[in-house]
Amino acid sequence: MPWCDPCSLYHAPTALDDGACPDCGEAVSNGEHNGREHDERTVGQSAPWHFWIVVAALVAYIGWRIIDVVMRLL
Repeated sequence: MPWCDPCSLYHAPTALDDGACPDCGEAVSNGEHNGREHDERTVGQSAPWHFWIVVAALVAYIGWRIIDVVMRLL
């Protein structure tokens, strides 16, 4: 994935103007940022905040369904 260091942004390969960033015009590197590959997992990397919102909503929904089933059985 093309990465622009000055802008700190990823760009789609089709958005590049002859290998340059469309925002600042600097050359972009293809696949490396800060000396490591983009697809490597880093130690201590956490999930994004919206993932945890979905997990919390799912737990609340399943909890409610369990309560509902128990109440219907009683």
